[in-house]
Parts: sequence; structure tokens; C-alpha cells
Amino acid sequence: MKKTVEARAKVNLTLDVGAKRPDGYHNVETVMQAVSLCDTVDITISRTGGIKVMSTRPDLPTDLHNLAGKATKAFFDHVSYHNIGVEVNITKRIPDRAGLAGGSADAAAVLRGLDELLGTGLTDAELYALAASVGSDVPFCLYGGTALATGRGEILTALPPMPECGILIVKPAFSVSTPALFAALDGREVSRRPDNVEARKALGDGNLRALAGCLGNVFEEALKDEERRIVVDIKSAFMEAGALGACMTGTGSAVFGIFSTLKEAEKADLSRFGDTFAVSPTKKL
Repeated sequence: MKKTVEARAKVNLTLDVGAKRPDGYHNVETVMQAVSLCDTVDITISRTGGIKVMSTRPDLPTDLHNLAGKATKAFFDHVSYHNIGVEVNITKRIPDRAGLAGGSADAAAVLRGLDELLGTGLTDAELYALAASVGSDVPFCLYGGTALATGRGEILTALPPMPECGILIVKPAFSVSTPALFAALDGREVSRRPDNVEARKALGDGNLRALAGCLGNVFEEALKDEERRIVVDIKSAFMEAGALGACMTGTGSAVFGIFSTLKEAEKADLSRFGDTFAVSPTKKL
């Protein structure tokens, strides 16, 4: 038996971070948007037993060290399937360590794919709980669309869909350590925080220009000086290319710009900064 599932990336239209919690996580408040950039996850039930995870990126971890492997084990433990094997093959398109939730998207695809493949019929609540146990971004990647995420990122509130538009993502050469960036943010006073209330209002009004004006990510201030300069340069280039707004996603290092149409996003040439991906926002799965 085999199942193929798309694993869609996300961008953070806004991202604010609060104080560190007793459990070691930080409280966050972020408006998240699923996009059409995706990995392809092939799930095959095997007779050999065990969990095997492979991908087209040989430098990425495999088996239970990969979030897809962790998700597989969590699923099997939940449904008490212990004498079954699975092979997960991931065709990677989402850049790694970019703030696009590539690993979380793969894990969410595994949970949904196994449920459909094995006919276990898990409820949304069960799938959500499994997703939250695997990683903070996995619940959003499971459902997609547009949502406000709070708590450590696992508490979701559905929002009106993002208006049709084009989004260009740029992944510069440098990558960022998420724990290091959280630590750097803890040690500084944030000068500008995104306005999530206005962002939600813009979504409710279907006002793309107003939404683009709300883009913001507190992690941009926590970057090292050279990294911050690169992000600022990319954002400036986006505006010169006609973007309505631009922002870093997640803990970076990818930066995205919003354009009125996909065609405009495709025409903007920012390849001098790194790999580029012209995508569209996608609705809830």
C-alpha cells in the first residue's frame, strides 16, 4: 500500500514572541499562511517492520531523527500498531533551515497520509494532539490555510483566507540556529512589534495592501549584524521590485515579498540574493 501526500510550506505574515515559559518554550503570537511550495511525501507500508525515512537531501537526518520519523512513531504508538513497517520517501523542495516549516510540513503529511492509508479514521482532535506532540508548527501544517497561532505555536484560530496574490520567497545562503535566535531575542528590547489586530482586520476585510503593511517579525532584530543587513537589503530590493510588503519568515533566513499577482512575483528578479520561489497562498486542507 502506498500514499502520496503534499507537504506545504508556510510563511509567518506576523511573528511576535513573548517571555520564556517555565516549560522552556516561548509564548508566540503569529499569523501563519500556507503556500503552494511543497515537498512530496511518499508513504509505503512495508513487510520488513520498522520505520525508514529517506529524502532527496542526503544531509538531512533520517529515521526517528527526522520529524517525519518522529511523527510516524507517534502515530503507530497512538493506534497501537507495533508489527508494521513503513518507508517514508521525501522529495524535498522546501529549503532547510529557512523558517518555512519544511520538516514540520513533512511530519504533518505523514500523520494525514498514514490515517488515510491505514483507514484508522482518527478525529481532527486526535490528529491535532499527535501533531502538537511532534512539533510546534506541525498542527498548523496539518490544516494549512490562514490561522493565528498562539501558545508555543500549537493553539490555532482559523482566520479568513489571505486574498489571492503572489508571494516570492528568497532563501539567502546563510542559515540561522533557532535556539540561538530565541536566546538572542531574550537578551534585547524589541523596538517594533507586529500589529496582529490590524493584520486580522485586514484579512477580514480582504484588503491585501493593508495586510502587506502589517508584515513584521521580531526575530529580524535578533539576527547578527551581517545577517540583518542581508535581510534589510532583500526587503529593500523587494520594495524596489514592486512588492506591497516584505518580511522574514519564522527564524529565517528566508525572506518573502507580497505582490498583487503571481505573475508580478514571477517577474521580480531577486536571484542575486539566493534561491527564489514564486508561490501562491493556499486555503485550509
